Amino acid sequence: MPVKPNSPEAVLKRYRYLAKKVGWALFTILFVIVLNFFLFRILPGDPARAGIRDPRLTRQAVEAIRVRFGLDKPVINCFESLNPVKFGACTVNPLDTQFFIYAANLLRGEMGISYHSNRPVSSLLVERLWNTLLLIGAGQILAILLGIALGVVAAWKARTPVDYAALIFSLFAWSLPTFWLGIVLLFWGSAVGLPVGGKATPGLSFLPASEQALDIARHMILPTLTYTIVFLGEYMLVMRSSLLDVLSEDYILTAKAKGLSTFQILKDHALKNAMLPMVTIIAINLGFTVAGALQIETVFSWPGLGGAIYEAVGRRDFPVLQGAFLMIAVSVIFANLFADLLYSYLDPRVQTD
Repeated sequence: MPVKPNSPEAVLKRYRYLAKKVGWALFTILFVIVLNFFLFRILPGDPARAGIRDPRLTRQAVEAIRVRFGLDKPVINCFESLNPVKFGACTVNPLDTQFFIYAANLLRGEMGISYHSNRPVSSLLVERLWNTLLLIGAGQILAILLGIALGVVAAWKARTPVDYAALIFSLFAWSLPTFWLGIVLLFWGSAVGLPVGGKATPGLSFLPASEQALDIARHMILPTLTYTIVFLGEYMLVMRSSLLDVLSEDYILTAKAKGLSTFQILKDHALKNAMLPMVTIIAINLGFTVAGALQIETVFSWPGLGGAIYEAVGRRDFPVLQGAFLMIAVSVIFANLFADLLYSYLDPRVQTD
């Protein structure tokens, strides 16, 4: 006998499904925190010298840098200290190690201090993250809306010149190298007078907020257009393929036999089921693009999270890289959790024990 949607059994099943997904997400985050910590501790070289990269540093200066950034403490126990003690004479407090200090700082929202700028990593990354979200938010919204619309039109007009034209365009857009498209649009934008670099024009910070917002919007045109074209083809192809599968189902044939219009069939019967694969791919893309469209940000000198990672790699700024990788991993985990929950809402059949 089928379970009623609002029965206690159905409600309990939904809560169990939710608890299971949230529990696995939290467990994955804990695993990522541990992996992220040790990943940068096993790299060769001296972090103090690698971060500063000044050959004139004396031994006393290097030791002072170690103390400043907590590198003089053992990683996980006293036997891994830079100044090892004899076996059996360990008097180091287990909580006074790099790992437990790192974990305690994370609970307070702290990710360490940047070797290069001497700023808290959390404030530096949050500042860059907002710039990235501004860019990818506009690009993703346009790509999703246009991709779904073109996919629906292509599936509706399957095996017609409209469908073939949409397929050629989407495959061409999907195959374009991101950096190459960005450079082409950069040259085109410079020819028509659009800003080609940065987030805002220097010296406009004293103007009214409306003019500053308009200036930022003008700077966003080219990178947002690049981002939209790159993801538009992927969304269009997935939506077209998913909708064609749904339109071949028997219940769609029954709806046609009832005399329903094409618009009614798409709106009431096909789109909701066809959106299931789209939910998954959109959520995954949103999670990964928190890292910033690195190539787009580099081409257009956009001060986003991807640019911060690129700069930190060149400077060997390990705290920034560690914080950025943790932020990216957590974003992907939460994006997948959101996709699972939304998927279960669209299709309750996945809420199985």
